[in-house]
Amino acid sequence: MQELEKIVGEWLALPDVAELLNLQLRKVHGLLSDHQIVEARVGENNIRAVPAAFFQDGEVVDSLPGTISVLLDSGFQDDEIIRWLFTPDESLPGTPIEALRQGRKTEIRRRAQAMAW
Repeated sequence: MQELEKIVGEWLALPDVAELLNLQLRKVHGLLSDHQIVEARVGENNIRAVPAAFFQDGEVVDSLPGTISVLLDSGFQDDEIIRWLFTPDESLPGTPIEALRQGRKTEIRRRAQAMAW
């Protein structure tokens, strides 16, 4: 998991996500259970955390939930989804999460759907 921690860089503990989104913590748990966002256990204390790049302007990146859904349908687990979103791809260039944050949803979804085949 340390490799995942390194490629993501900045993580937010669930209470920090709640504060950022101005939600109660139970609503953040709802976002997780509805797969609007995904989490990993990180750090020495093995806390539940979400990549900070999943948020933009105080909200979940608009195209992230649908992309997570496509990857889940392809059989990905939460940690694999995070790894895929943060792994640099020379053909983009950059990472899928960077492309989503730039509004390039169609291209990333197409790539995610291709993972299912």
